[in-house]
Amino acid sequence: MATTTTDPNGPSYYKRGSEDVWDFIRDQGLNFHLGNAIKYICRAGYKDSKIQDLEKAIHYLKNELDNEKDLYFRASQGIPWPLQHKEQPWEAPKEPPEGSDS
Repeated sequence: MATTTTDPNGPSYYKRGSEDVWDFIRDQGLNFHLGNAIKYICRAGYKDSKIQDLEKAIHYLKNELDNEKDLYFRASQGIPWPLQHKEQPWEAPKEPPEGSDS
């Protein structure tokens, strides 16, 4: 079991169990959409509107499901998943080779 990092200043609606929600999400290795679904499920009825939180959880689950269906369809059809551009925003631009006119 992961070590919890309980934040004494964090909101009480995320602290009802023996482990903070963010620790559970991290421990389970959940991605953004699944983590947010868990977050909204856990706080439903403890912050704002229970209905609103459950609708938000469903929104994130539907997004994750749609993405998984798209990945499955692309794989079954032999369609490659589009790759992101190799240069990341935090990387310095590549210098042109010496002697080039670029």
